[in-house]
Amino acid sequence: MSIAIGLGGWGDHDAIYPTGLKSSDRLAHYSKHFHMVEIDSTFYAIQSPERMEKWIADTPPEFKFIVKAYQGMTGHQRGSLGIGNKREEMYEAFLAMLRPLIEQDRLATVLFQYPPWFDCMTKHVMVLRATKQRMGDIPCALEFRHQSWWTEEMREKTLQFMRDEGWMHSVCDEPQAGEGSIPTVAEATHPKLTMVRFHGRNEEGWNDTGHENWREVRYLYNYSEQELKEWMPLLSKLQSESEQIYIVFNNNSGGHAAKNAKQLMVMLRQQTPDGRHPIEAMPDKLEQLELF
Repeated sequence: MSIAIGLGGWGDHDAIYPTGLKSSDRLAHYSKHFHMVEIDSTFYAIQSPERMEKWIADTPPEFKFIVKAYQGMTGHQRGSLGIGNKREEMYEAFLAMLRPLIEQDRLATVLFQYPPWFDCMTKHVMVLRATKQRMGDIPCALEFRHQSWWTEEMREKTLQFMRDEGWMHSVCDEPQAGEGSIPTVAEATHPKLTMVRFHGRNEEGWNDTGHENWREVRYLYNYSEQELKEWMPLLSKLQSESEQIYIVFNNNSGGHAAKNAKQLMVMLRQQTPDGRHPIEAMPDKLEQLELF
């Protein structure tokens, strides 16, 4: 499948789970709806290889995982790295965590999402080079959160740098809300894989760090049918540039991610992994007016 659609995590998407399903059974049930998932928990803590093996066992052999890089590796976490202060120890633990996924061909890519203060400067270019060297042959996707990488002057230089260094591009659909957000740059930088992440378009909530529930409000957005349709030619373009496209819906503050992902699957004439119509597979069918 050249376009695979999934969600950010599997724990919070109540719309796809029957009432009463145990949390320990959610990943197995999730894998009946989608072909891949982005693991968000690895951003907050490096997981054990045993936990990865459990997740592998819960899913079919063709199911893939996108692993989000640990926050200490992307500069989100300041001060102590939490697992010893040596960067070598951090990478060693992270790579050990990935080993079961790599050995069983379950790793799609590792996503390095850098913070809004990681701007286009020589010192940060050097960080990216060093990071890619540490990761070796492991596939790595790169996502920026500062507009300076995508100015008219820097756009082509950024893309060429990613191609030269072997970074896969994580293309974003997100609010255009100042320098801490980036435009949609639908360009592949690697022939094997390109990511697309839908963060929503909640411009007002994107930078409202003073809001009590800022992190929840940030991703509160429900894509319209027209907004998703606008992506069809962009996805066709990316398909012509990369063998595999992984699409992640991250707009789940209001529970919209699963519904929007299902809508896009319908537009692309896709079925669920177990051969069902994406909407028919929902425990409670969404009303037609709610869908479109």
